Amino acid sequence: MRTDAFALRHLGPRESDLNHMLKTIGVATLDQLIYETIPDDIRLKNDLNLEAPMSEFEYLTHIQELGKKNKVFKSYIGLGYHPTIIPAVIQRNIFENPGWYTAYTPYQAEIAQGRLEAILNFQTTVIELTGMEIANASLLDEGTAAAEAMALLFDVRTRDQKKNNVNKFFVSEEILPQTLSVLQTRSTPLNIELVVGNHETFDFSTEFFGAILQYPGKYGQVYDYAGFIAKAAENEIKVAVAADILSLAKLTPPGEMGAAVVVGTTQRFGIPMGYGGPHAGYFATKEEFKRSMPGRIIGVSIDANGNRALRMALGTREQHIKREKATSNICTAQVLLAVMAGMYAVYHGPKGLQYIADKVHASAVTTVDALNKLGVYQTNSAFFDTILVKADANKVKAIAEKHEVNFFYPDAETISISFNETTSVNDINQIIAIFAEATGKDSFSVNQLANDSMVPENLVRKSTFLQYDVFNNNHSESQLMRYIKKLERKDLSLNHSMISLGSCTMKLNAAAEMLPLSMANWNSIHPFAPVEQAEGYQIMLKKLEHQLNVITGFKGTTLQPNSGAQGEYAGLMAIRAYHQSRGDHHRNVCLIPASAHGTNPASAAMAGMEIIVTKTMENGNIDVEDLRAKAIQHKDNLSALMVTYPSTHGVFESAIIEITNIIHENGGLVYMDGANMNAQVGLTNPATIGADVCHLNLHKTFAIPHGGGGPGVGPICVNEKLVPFLPTNPIIPTGGSQAITAISSAPYGSALVCLISYGYIVMMGAEGLTNATKYAILNANYMKARFEGHYPILYSGEMGRAAHEMILDCRAFEEKGIKVTDIAKRLMDYGFHAPTVSFPVAGTLMVEPTESEDLAELDRFCDALISIRKEIEVSTKEDANNILRNAPHTLAMLTANEWVFPYTREQAAYPLDYIAENKFWPTVRRIDEAYGDRNLVCSCAPIEAYM
Repeated sequence: MRTDAFALRHLGPRESDLNHMLKTIGVATLDQLIYETIPDDIRLKNDLNLEAPMSEFEYLTHIQELGKKNKVFKSYIGLGYHPTIIPAVIQRNIFENPGWYTAYTPYQAEIAQGRLEAILNFQTTVIELTGMEIANASLLDEGTAAAEAMALLFDVRTRDQKKNNVNKFFVSEEILPQTLSVLQTRSTPLNIELVVGNHETFDFSTEFFGAILQYPGKYGQVYDYAGFIAKAAENEIKVAVAADILSLAKLTPPGEMGAAVVVGTTQRFGIPMGYGGPHAGYFATKEEFKRSMPGRIIGVSIDANGNRALRMALGTREQHIKREKATSNICTAQVLLAVMAGMYAVYHGPKGLQYIADKVHASAVTTVDALNKLGVYQTNSAFFDTILVKADANKVKAIAEKHEVNFFYPDAETISISFNETTSVNDINQIIAIFAEATGKDSFSVNQLANDSMVPENLVRKSTFLQYDVFNNNHSESQLMRYIKKLERKDLSLNHSMISLGSCTMKLNAAAEMLPLSMANWNSIHPFAPVEQAEGYQIMLKKLEHQLNVITGFKGTTLQPNSGAQGEYAGLMAIRAYHQSRGDHHRNVCLIPASAHGTNPASAAMAGMEIIVTKTMENGNIDVEDLRAKAIQHKDNLSALMVTYPSTHGVFESAIIEITNIIHENGGLVYMDGANMNAQVGLTNPATIGADVCHLNLHKTFAIPHGGGGPGVGPICVNEKLVPFLPTNPIIPTGGSQAITAISSAPYGSALVCLISYGYIVMMGAEGLTNATKYAILNANYMKARFEGHYPILYSGEMGRAAHEMILDCRAFEEKGIKVTDIAKRLMDYGFHAPTVSFPVAGTLMVEPTESEDLAELDRFCDALISIRKEIEVSTKEDANNILRNAPHTLAMLTANEWVFPYTREQAAYPLDYIAENKFWPTVRRIDEAYGDRNLVCSCAPIEAYM
């Protein structure tokens, strides 16, 4: 065995397993299986044109050398991004721990109680600091959170405002520039008219439904917004506030001023800048708006024994149900980053956060006092962490960069300096020396921080926050380490067993891909640092874009979208811009097959498109004749088709080229949802099937971990028609010659985690990537062969093969009183996370093993489902007290003195021999979803307070 070949470590099945697996499937060779799975007319004729693969050792040496090209300057740029201190106990035990970063979204709540508690801590932190009533489990970044706030306020307009089409949204000129750009992108297709201006001269006209303010302002000025918000309320204008979360430990929270929504980023809470992300945005609002709230909410409920249990609340807000009526297409959160930010609040507690905020403020005040002595004056009358000084910007910039310091320069006479928790007295003295040199005066030193405040008395926070035990009992490293471990033990992640989620591709996130994320040369760069300081990043990101172009067959890529849903939206907005550039403003019809992923119609609605649903046939394939008829019917206004390939039900539809040709013949473009790209890489590609744009889920096909529901990255790859319309950024220009405005806050989205996909591609090489696809198809078809005879397989290709996933039909078991949910919960007793439940067909399980699971693990999972099938066989509809309907079984049940069930404890806990070696215990019994929705609690308050 080649010990230095990374692909051999990534792929699960060993070469010695192949014959057994192929024989089980009923084919002679792996190539025969691929031939029977993928239509021949879309197979690639040549290998991927990528560089020879590196070994893990070579890659880590390469990435360290490349990282040296990044210059890590002292950063005082601000604008929503700040150097921060990651507590080592959080870095080692969460950020670098596969028990946390390989978990899946907590749809199966009984085996995700640890992560759910960590997110509840995050939500509590946000609620308490903002002074609001309800918060979600995080959003993608501050800019997109602000756009979601605008959309929510648009959705909750009064009846009269909707009737009179009130559509103006006021944006304070103090808003962060990248936030303004995202608001411009998101407002246009919804016909929301943005009016940017000075909040102090705003006229509160009845033409406005909402407004957004920045607190503190983009260059540090702190305003008292209470009067503005009160006057807005009198005129039925609801106000959102984008607030710096650290400042809220010192400043009056916007909730106490009457804000309807408060948004921002939690990057300051121990998350590295990482050249722009990933960072957990936050979103808090009032209880009355909970049903219009975007994203996920973690809520408190009870389990079958009446014990407190956590789960995702208000599931009806999911796009799978609302589809084109959804007010947001967001279907994810930045869970891993939210967990870290919440744990930062747990570790420091209220007094620690106040200390950090006071120290940051004192650093700013001390620097102002010192600069005054040099005759350099700042103009903010009140500030928290950012000062605005008047001086020769070019002269200061040259001297500062010579000393490896970055300030922000709004114009030729103005310099903005943002202080942060890493700022020391030595740093302040360096700043003094820079300005002394620029003004030709003698420098001097300060020895300690000033005590005076530049926050007006009426804006000093009086209310307490974070008084719950969890924020006050975990301040030593031992305490926090044990608390983190306690939560980790309640969660099932990939470090325990396979997670075979169809459409979600839970594959290996190799340690060598993850290690560079902890390197300072990669995680300490500000996204708005001059590009020449980020040479390593620029090389890596351009190479990754090129690699993705080669893999998809396209000409251009943007890495800016920081989730799959953002990628969908970006792709549709590029199509929209293309049509408009040709004068085809009327082209707004989007065809979407009935089987499409729920975010597809939600994204199309947000892009301002009219959605026409096309039929699917009994075998699950697109009804080509219905599609043709609707394309012809709408040919004058046809904008796009959204298609998933292979299909959502795991089949390579042979009519795909005919389908894409129909769209092109009728003036539209084809958007391919790349959720299932793991079955394409190296064997076919979106360009070959006739797509014009696709998004890729780097957190699926390209090995970024799911992190319990995020981070994700959803870049779009486009053909030459669409290259000019790739998105830009207002501070660091990116994108095409006719670029659309920003999709997310940072120029390259979540740039730090792009290192993972870059490393994956570099170490796999062309042959490794192609083999990964072949083995994903091999593993799926091996499992399919083992399941046949036990479970009906809902769809398969023309030669009877699955692509990389398959759907097990469990609907007939309802005759025995067993629902698909019962199977999902029983799998927990066998040590497994359930496959995707009831998507894309209700009452089914969608199974996707990926290429990184070995034969023994595939067999364990198959044995578990086959064993459950036998348990179903002996169930009856009348018997509610059976092993499936009582699942999952907890340790408390098994060790109770009383056992009231008609099966043995051993049958409940150890139905197969392998389980005893590595038993995973669910910590709660089955959760009552309806109870939690009727009694919505999404913070740390004990449930007794709400009963």
